[in-house]
Amino acid sequence: MTDAPLLVTVPGRTLLNALGSPPPGAEVQIWDLTGAPPAAHIDLVVPPYMGAAARLGALDDVTAQLVQSQSIGYDDVPDALPAGHVFANAASVHETSTAELTLALILASQRGIPDFVRAAGEGRWAPVRNESLADRRVLLLGYGGVGRAIEARLAPFEVELTRVASHARSDERGFIRGIDELPTLLPNADVVIVAVPLNESTTGLVDAAFLAALPDDALVVNIARGKVADTEAILAEAKPGRLRFALDVTDPEPLPTGHPLFALPNVLVSPHVGGATTAMMPRMARLLREQIERMLRGDAPLNVVYRS
Repeated sequence: MTDAPLLVTVPGRTLLNALGSPPPGAEVQIWDLTGAPPAAHIDLVVPPYMGAAARLGALDDVTAQLVQSQSIGYDDVPDALPAGHVFANAASVHETSTAELTLALILASQRGIPDFVRAAGEGRWAPVRNESLADRRVLLLGYGGVGRAIEARLAPFEVELTRVASHARSDERGFIRGIDELPTLLPNADVVIVAVPLNESTTGLVDAAFLAALPDDALVVNIARGKVADTEAILAEAKPGRLRFALDVTDPEPLPTGHPLFALPNVLVSPHVGGATTAMMPRMARLLREQIERMLRGDAPLNVVYRS
């Protein structure tokens, strides 16, 4: 008598095809957490990439060894995941692409790319001397995997970088400031990159007082979560043109059609696409294969961030 294969579910054919042939000893089926589950026990469940939290209730009647997210953030999981499950995030999948977009947003904002695009659309040649990224004082707020990936990509641009984390500490690159130092750090920042996780302490972090502390014409880049920032406070600084913003995430999200943030020339909005590149599926498949192989060996899974 042989042991039953390790049962893995993925939400659709895209990830199934990216995974290819599963490791020997594993069986992969498609289940997007709608409809009946394929079995009462599933060893490894991968929910959909978007809107996953709304479907986690489907696991109420399923036992599973691991729920493997396709996202890094999991702020909405504790309220949605039924008891008795182990949840892993997708660390290693999105950091590079999110860092790419962060640099793209900064460079586009600093060098006036949206203005050039608008002028070209009107058939106008419109040269102007814009802000550099070189020699700017950049405040990197949040120093997890995404923050470190951003730091690595900022290095060739010769910025004056200050790293900020939840608590002050040192590493091989020097001193990391604590978030309690923000009142003294913000007045000296030309660019602020917000890359913190969303939790109780960071919800509404970028508020009116935070923004008021920044110098005129500073750029605020939010690639974290929309609720980290107060939208009304952003509008209050953006409408008169005192500050500039580049936002991959917003509150609410998606922004309603005709929202005033869309109309402001000093606000660049991208529709929460930090990790949405062609790099995602191959990296997600690589992580999934590693988790399957670890389960087959009896090793602990990677990236466990929550136990319900």
